[in-house]
Amino acid sequence: MMKLIFLKSKISCPECGFQKEETMPEDSCQFFYQCENCKMVIKAKKGDCCVFCSYGTVKCPPVQQRGCSC
Repeated sequence: MMKLIFLKSKISCPECGFQKEETMPEDSCQFFYQCENCKMVIKAKKGDCCVFCSYGTVKCPPVQQRGCSC
């Protein structure tokens, strides 16, 4: 049985609080993200594989597929 993988996540900037829905890469983790509003480049929190796992509403596709952290 195939697991349903979500590709959209709303990412929140920890600096200014701006939120934007983004499409996540399907086969990799995204380590950095630049906020469209304040231009801060954010990186994943310690222990998280990517910015979506740290600041998104949905974990990244590799984590969703494995059911654990990268």
